[in-house]
Amino acid sequence: MKKALFITYFWPPSGKASLHWPLTMINHLPKFGWQPSVLTVNKDTFTEQDNSFLNEIDKGLEVIKTKTFEPFNIYKKFIGKSKGDRLNASETISQSNKSITHKISVWIRMNLFIPDARAGWYFYAVKEGKKLLKKNNFDAIISVGPPHTSHLIGNKISKKFKVPHFPVFIDPWVDVVYYKNFNRSNLTLAIDKHFEKKVLKNCRQAIFVTKTMLTDYVKKYKFINNKSNILYWGYSEKYFFNLTSKSKNDETVIIHAGNIFDYQNPKEFWKLLKRKIDEGEKIKLKFIGTVAPLIKETINEIGLSNYTNYKGFLSYTEMLNELNNADYLLVCASEKRHVPGKLFEYLRIRKTIIAFGDDNEEVKQIIENANAGKMFNYNETAEEIFEKDYSTDQTTGKIEIYERENIAKELSEILNNN
Repeated sequence: MKKALFITYFWPPSGKASLHWPLTMINHLPKFGWQPSVLTVNKDTFTEQDNSFLNEIDKGLEVIKTKTFEPFNIYKKFIGKSKGDRLNASETISQSNKSITHKISVWIRMNLFIPDARAGWYFYAVKEGKKLLKKNNFDAIISVGPPHTSHLIGNKISKKFKVPHFPVFIDPWVDVVYYKNFNRSNLTLAIDKHFEKKVLKNCRQAIFVTKTMLTDYVKKYKFINNKSNILYWGYSEKYFFNLTSKSKNDETVIIHAGNIFDYQNPKEFWKLLKRKIDEGEKIKLKFIGTVAPLIKETINEIGLSNYTNYKGFLSYTEMLNELNNADYLLVCASEKRHVPGKLFEYLRIRKTIIAFGDDNEEVKQIIENANAGKMFNYNETAEEIFEKDYSTDQTTGKIEIYERENIAKELSEILNNN
């Protein structure tokens, strides 16, 4: 059996959604002739924990954990939080926070931590990675980013031991959407672009989780045209058995799961919901995960606060049960290269999907191909979504292709052919 080293920052018991893909690939790959090992951190102190995922790790899996330096405790102290206070992703890059301490901290984050705030993991991981490869013969190195520091680690070890490197891009690197409205210096951008190009030049094959991201990267770096692949984020079927179903009442429940940022604010949709409530309809809006300050402000200004439930972080099973008992599932795509991972879980739940995302043709096509809902621009009300129940008429076979065992098989074929 061939051996693959996965470099992934997020690992159980982290509750970060970004660990689902590598964890599932690692669990399925032995069926297709590949034995994985994992290089990760001792503890992810930033994200919430979901201990249920510890049960998903095969007892025979080799997992190497290293130290890391994270700036978040310093950041918390700088903005006046205690060490034990939780941070969330939408808070750290919020544009509604106008305090000078926040602005300074964002500038430091955007300009001094290259390629990202996990840059402090690099030297620890490279050191342990070298030890590991001196003792073992690996046939492939697979790095998962963000954080894109993972790709720099994979690149360094790959070149040192001449092992093929396969970086997996969940999000773009240098020009990811949440950098858009923040000032990054020309020097920072030059260094970051150098790192990105270096990784792509050295890699055997680059893997992207959306078609649009692949197309965008090929335009930017023509040399990867013949060494690029698409593997969607997908979902894992086993988590959808034995979900609980509550008895229905006359209240319409709309749920958004995952992070929602300041720039993902469908104001006209919030206004529509308030109008419907004022006309006598019973509507409950729920958020699972982190909600940016500007979103909360808008909901409060419109008068939706009394009809909104901020549930915060839930375990994965709890989250799926909430989705299963909703009437509508809300997803906000960042920009045209972004396909939210939650979309695939939404598809599998088979409830009507309300999607927002300007010029995001890929999300639109995925939803329409499955007849699962409708896509709108952020300035639209999405009123027509309530005129048809998509949950009973979704296209058979258009959802199952995203099951992760099928995706793991595709990954094994990429590895075998290179």
